[in-house]
Amino acid sequence: MTDHIVKSFDQELMELGRKIAEMGGIAETMLSDATLALEKGDTDLAQEVIATDPRLDALEREIEDKAILVIARRQPMAVDLRAVISSIRIASDLERIGDLAKNVAKRVVAIEGQFPPQKIVGGVSHMSELALDRLKRVIDAYTQRDVPAAKDVWAHDEEIDQLHNSLFRELLTYMMEDPRNIGFCAHLLFCAKNIERVGDHATNIAETIHYLVTGETITSERPRSSTAVRIADVNG
Repeated sequence: MTDHIVKSFDQELMELGRKIAEMGGIAETMLSDATLALEKGDTDLAQEVIATDPRLDALEREIEDKAILVIARRQPMAVDLRAVISSIRIASDLERIGDLAKNVAKRVVAIEGQFPPQKIVGGVSHMSELALDRLKRVIDAYTQRDVPAAKDVWAHDEEIDQLHNSLFRELLTYMMEDPRNIGFCAHLLFCAKNIERVGDHATNIAETIHYLVTGETITSERPRSSTAVRIADVNG
């Protein structure tokens, strides 16, 4: 009977892990597709990203419900308890990443018919590539319980911040040079901000992985660009 209980508990923990991996895959696809939609001005693809978001929301609720049930039934301790708590934290970050990808897709729909300079769109795309790389690596680090890999993601968040700062200034320059640029540049500013926030959530996940494996939180301050530009995180 004891072996059966232990095996059943292990299966429940594995199921939480599989659901997190599923959420991670969906979030990656949403961000990738939203970026591609922006590059190509593809509003149909953007609408697909928007339509995918409820699926990610439902998975987050499912993980939270399962995690609460596991705590109530199994009363886990130590690393098992951390695994359950971490699944709730990571699911929340992944759900938020999905929201941010959806916000980018909404901006694509909003600027339909406008043609921003490809150089500027390319800057947003490069930011997205970096954020997507961080997201993929941190999900891999979670599945493998790889603390060094998670710490590497945590330590390099500044790169996305710096690119965001550079793009912010470039977009402002375009807006000042010609008022006709203000509309699409404003939308691109918010796209860039949403993507920068994806990097922040990937870093949150890295911190959670460190807690999950070691039982300790990262106490040092997260690396930040000394010239960071902060604008309101407006959800479209």
